[in-house]
Amino acid sequence: MLKLKRYREVIFTSILDFLIVLASWFVFHSFYPNTMNILIQDFNLDFISGGIIISFYWLAIFVVMGSYKKLYLVSRLDEFIKVLKASVLGALILYFIININESISISEQRMIIITYWATIFVLLALNRFIVRTIQKYYAQRGKGLHRTVIIGTGQTAKAAYDDLNRNKILGMQVLGFIQVNGKAPDPETGITEEDVIGNLDQIKEILEERQVQDILVALEPDRRQDLVDVISKVDAPEISLKLLPDFYQLVSGLSKTNQIFGMPLVEISPEPMPLWEKTIKRAFDIIVSAVVLLLTFPFLILIGLAVRLTSPGPAIYRQRRVGRNGKIFTIYKFRTMLDNAEKHSGPTWAKKDDPRVTKLGYWLRKLRVDEVPQFINVLKGDMSLVGPRPERPHFVEQFSKQIPLYTRRLRVRPGITGWAQVKWKYDASLDDVKEKTKFDLFYIENASLRMDAKILINTMITVIKGKGQ
Repeated sequence: MLKLKRYREVIFTSILDFLIVLASWFVFHSFYPNTMNILIQDFNLDFISGGIIISFYWLAIFVVMGSYKKLYLVSRLDEFIKVLKASVLGALILYFIININESISISEQRMIIITYWATIFVLLALNRFIVRTIQKYYAQRGKGLHRTVIIGTGQTAKAAYDDLNRNKILGMQVLGFIQVNGKAPDPETGITEEDVIGNLDQIKEILEERQVQDILVALEPDRRQDLVDVISKVDAPEISLKLLPDFYQLVSGLSKTNQIFGMPLVEISPEPMPLWEKTIKRAFDIIVSAVVLLLTFPFLILIGLAVRLTSPGPAIYRQRRVGRNGKIFTIYKFRTMLDNAEKHSGPTWAKKDDPRVTKLGYWLRKLRVDEVPQFINVLKGDMSLVGPRPERPHFVEQFSKQIPLYTRRLRVRPGITGWAQVKWKYDASLDDVKEKTKFDLFYIENASLRMDAKILINTMITVIKGKGQ
């Protein structure tokens, strides 16, 4: 239900965009009928099918450029800039496609693409302006607001509640307050016990039962130590989490805030990588994995035979791991330990000079060759080349209780290698896991293709130097 509400605006906006782009095709054709006929005939298309295909082309451009992210009560100026960026990119790509046709002069090509771009841009910008204006009109009258809970029961929380009630344009309908410290609210704040709908330990049940869409964290300045615990317990990807900063956080410049009609909010976003980068990242994962598996296939057969001959047991070790959004998948590795190594001990960490590791397994680990079968997981989409290492369900459950924000690692696909792997050693204790979690969280908040490239280069250097364990 929440996902449907979340994507309703995206579906509505994308359908409108499709119809606008299709209308632009007909409008533009009235100016350049002969030229457009030549272009679509090059691809053996009739006029109608050509218009439909190019409309889907524009939708793809809008998706890649992030035009459908954060549509709820977005600033009309921001909407204008989004449309401008997407339309310019789409027009430039079409310009190079038109250049293939030698029957059209260069000057005419430029005029065609400028006129078509202007038609698309004007109609789309006008459409978005009208839709956002109507959306704000209804929000001012308390319609279509996001269901919101406020975490905190102090003066800051009450001030936020009053501000949201006075300014419906902020787009939030407050359902109630969530207690953090378990104490009854101070009567001086104006918050009664009836206004409190639960405590922080009940947050998951409250979010599900009340179909919450936004969470506003409004803690008192002297309760900052509770912030990590709050963020850890409200880790819900489909729900927008916003933090109301205090004066010192604002003037320090340490927090990036969004000015939403006079109310400064820090939006905690776990996925800074834009869609076009994520698309390239996934395409790179597929290409590299396919190439590696094809080129190394004969060697993988030989390694598998060597594992079978040097110690009893299967060549490929299969194990259940926790992937993106908590999905369980089976990971593949060359077996480097004795068969059933954890039969009597249960799940345990690998350690330096581990007696369970076979002689061949030692060298496979040293050169990271034991990880190669995981390229199959990358092809299947369970993993990526770069990301936090996937952990077993037993340890995920354990670490989630002991390490704040640990579950935020599950926001992205796990990887064969990651920032924590190139910056920290293998896990040997809970303290090691805590340190690696810091690196994993840093990666998630700063993920980019550039950072992925840096991690892959460092990993290759580690492999060449034989520093694996």
